[in-house]
Amino acid sequence: MRSKYKVIDENGIYFISSSIVEMIPVFTNENYFYILINALKFCQKEKGMKIFYYVILNNHFHLITLGHKLSNIMLSLKRFTAQEIIKQLQTDKKEWLINQLRFYKKRYKKDSSYQVWQEGFHPQFMSSNEILNQKIEYIHYNPVKRGLVNKPECWKYSSACNKDWEGKEIIKLDNLEV
Repeated sequence: MRSKYKVIDENGIYFISSSIVEMIPVFTNENYFYILINALKFCQKEKGMKIFYYVILNNHFHLITLGHKLSNIMLSLKRFTAQEIIKQLQTDKKEWLINQLRFYKKRYKKDSSYQVWQEGFHPQFMSSNEILNQKIEYIHYNPVKRGLVNKPECWKYSSACNKDWEGKEIIKLDNLEV
């Protein structure tokens, strides 16, 4: 079955979502968050990806982004972060989590013993400022709705805060005129 989510305009701005397989909570400490954060920074620097807004939660992330060949960028990002997450899980001896990622791997995926990410990244084209503003609010209020913080700016791994505990910027956000 074809997905209704696909990149239709290579120069367009997209809201994207990507989830850990079976919504397993992988992003539970800084080591795991920074695997994804550092990969996003790499994509900005080396692949021309622009990141305007983001949030990373324990089992998924959302971005408002654009990039030439965005589908390829996301495929590369997810492949790399999956490998790094597995390495970190092995280092941390999180066998129960590794076993879950092995168990939920799709049978037709022959090139790996594990599946970290669900397939696809569900790009939604931002066709109007109204839709864009709705998605920005959704991103920023996601941690609040989950009961993780009381205010969006209190969630460290979001463009609403985007500061580490020392006050340094986590991801250099690109400017987007709304």
